[in-house]
Amino acid sequence: MATSDGRKVVVITGASAGVGRAAVRAFAERGAHVGLVARGRDGLEAARAEVEARGGRGLVLPCDVSDPAAVEEAAERVERELGPIDVWVNNAMVSVFAPIAETTAEEFRRVIEVTYLGYVHGTLSALKRMKLRDRGVIVQVGSALAYRSIPLQAAYCAAKHAVTGFTESLRSELLHDKSGIHVTEVHLPAVNTPQFGWSRAKLPREPQPVPPIFQPEIAADAIVFASEARRRDVRVGWPVTKAIVGDKVAPAYADHYLARHGYDGQQTDEPIDPHRRDNLYEPLPGDAGAHGTFDARARSFSLAWAVNKHRGVLLAAGACALAVAGWATVRALQA
Repeated sequence: MATSDGRKVVVITGASAGVGRAAVRAFAERGAHVGLVARGRDGLEAARAEVEARGGRGLVLPCDVSDPAAVEEAAERVERELGPIDVWVNNAMVSVFAPIAETTAEEFRRVIEVTYLGYVHGTLSALKRMKLRDRGVIVQVGSALAYRSIPLQAAYCAAKHAVTGFTESLRSELLHDKSGIHVTEVHLPAVNTPQFGWSRAKLPREPQPVPPIFQPEIAADAIVFASEARRRDVRVGWPVTKAIVGDKVAPAYADHYLARHGYDGQQTDEPIDPHRRDNLYEPLPGDAGAHGTFDARARSFSLAWAVNKHRGVLLAAGACALAVAGWATVRALQA
């Protein structure tokens, strides 16, 4: 359902940069009004301008998603100023790149509060409104790391595992209630976003996404698709499927493989900046946009995602081809 002007109302957390910013653009291209939730006002104002340049309305909502009251206030403003929420995308995150023994209890708590509890707070505010109308879609932006943890990001991996556990419980409850609300997860591969330049890091070298690296527009396309398709989850790219299946089939092998390759794979050749600033507790100033610093190495297309996205059409085409081949075989035998 859409507003009186025919546009959907979408809320995106973590909307100021990275995957969230790319998703803002993708929804705006489809005519949506967008509630923009994040801590950094500079990025939010730039995102608002991008929505409005595409003909929609962008509502700037500076908010730390670890604060449930602030999230609830943001949701209330969206419904009051833009209209009933059709889609809520939980995407906000923070991370710490460090061995577990060098990560403090406070840092673990902060990552969990934002990257897991932020999703809980957003989901609760969305449900509160969607249940009244018995419609709406909640999209949880997940990761291959929700299924296969890697070294040096224990807090982030734990948070993503928690999101998946929470979402599976919610999905069962919605099915039990015969609810019209749909909840789905979008599991992403390594994406070229600014997070690697501003996450807290206690490494000898600068952090990087584990190759292969994909551009955030691929993730944004999957998020929009997930908001429209009725799929349980959406896996983006072959690395995600490989990580999920591989962990189920040979988890011990994955442990040893990551012990050998998981450290270097998450670091560039550049020594870490001793004056590096991070956004763990406060946003950094400026507008970072959607892309990180890995454009030269990032892929703009994923064949695996294209096949997954269009699998219904491909399966139908395959069935038709088999039917034609079968008919031709029968005719040949009858000749």
